[in-house]
Amino acid sequence: MKKNKTDRRVKYTKMVIKESLIKFLKQKHFSKITIKEICEDADVNRATFYKHYLDQYDLLHQIQKEVVDDITGYLRSYDKNSKEAPKEMIVNVLDYINENVELFDVLLNSDSTFYQDLINILNLQKLTTLVENSQLCKEDIEYIFHFYASGSLGVIQKWLKDKTKKSSEELAELIIQMSMEGRSSFNK
Repeated sequence: MKKNKTDRRVKYTKMVIKESLIKFLKQKHFSKITIKEICEDADVNRATFYKHYLDQYDLLHQIQKEVVDDITGYLRSYDKNSKEAPKEMIVNVLDYINENVELFDVLLNSDSTFYQDLINILNLQKLTTLVENSQLCKEDIEYIFHFYASGSLGVIQKWLKDKTKKSSEELAELIIQMSMEGRSSFNK
């Protein structure tokens, strides 16, 4: 029973530390954020911070890794042969982003490697299937998917900037329509 209380306290502590970092990332560049500020805002002492993280870079890295792992899990959980899988998968990822709007807004617009990490997981998800089923060379397919992944992330950034005015379903349909049919699909 005591272990559960400890686990809950640790989860809470990590949550408030992460929230403090996100708060400061909205206000200033990452290089200007200090551990002292994070600890004061989170109301934890430095020893507690260092119990969980090496420094603010490790904290940011762990936050990014957690998000990338979550998205990778969503992407892997779908049957690639199902016709509805792409839309369901995109909607679930967009719902996850919508539930964590502040975090994604900060991470996608910071100088971190997060944007590139997302492009990499999106590319890896589709690359293997396409290389097997295509007459294009792997290098050309990598260029094509980098284009689509970057475009999709750009659309998501715009969606975040617009305060997610469109629903996850509407945005998923738009991303799929642009990816599958391109600009010509909007001239009908």
